[in-house]
Amino acid sequence: MNVKPHPQSIALTGDRPTGKLHLGHYVGSLASRVRLQDECRQFVMIADAQALTDHAHEPELICKHVFEVMLDYLAVGIDPKKTTIFIQSLIPALPELTQYFLNLVTWNRLKHNPTVKLEIQQKGYGEEVPAGFMVYPISQAADITAFKADLVPVGDDQIPMIEQTIEVVRKFNRLYKKEVLVEPR
Repeated sequence: MNVKPHPQSIALTGDRPTGKLHLGHYVGSLASRVRLQDECRQFVMIADAQALTDHAHEPELICKHVFEVMLDYLAVGIDPKKTTIFIQSLIPALPELTQYFLNLVTWNRLKHNPTVKLEIQQKGYGEEVPAGFMVYPISQAADITAFKADLVPVGDDQIPMIEQTIEVVRKFNRLYKKEVLVEPR
């Protein structure tokens, strides 16, 4: 997704700590994060809670990779004086906001997210999809909206997540008759 920041933009991006970052991460997103930190306000999330949605059996591995991902961020030039780097599970407002947002989304809508459907197939879940995995797009919506991020650089595979976030934002703002949440682009 090609979106241009402006000085007032708030960018949110991040990684699931399920393994070491590699050259593909650098080319795909890390290099742009280094650039973005000079162009707008940026938050970079280590999405450990989201990683548990399909790695619940490996919490020690996730914990280990949180540290490694943080070191990788620093090694590529993400500057903590310019960019706020945070661990998802340490922000208690995020699961709370997720819970509120879940009341605005139907199960049917969750089942029809094309990215989630593809991931379910790739992981071979069949009918045994963990509930946390099924609702992780709403957790992402909470992450995005909690920081009022209007700039969320993602690959094409994640565009359905941004679209679903926009749906949640619009429904929330309409329901409460106030423009509280910001739409990402």
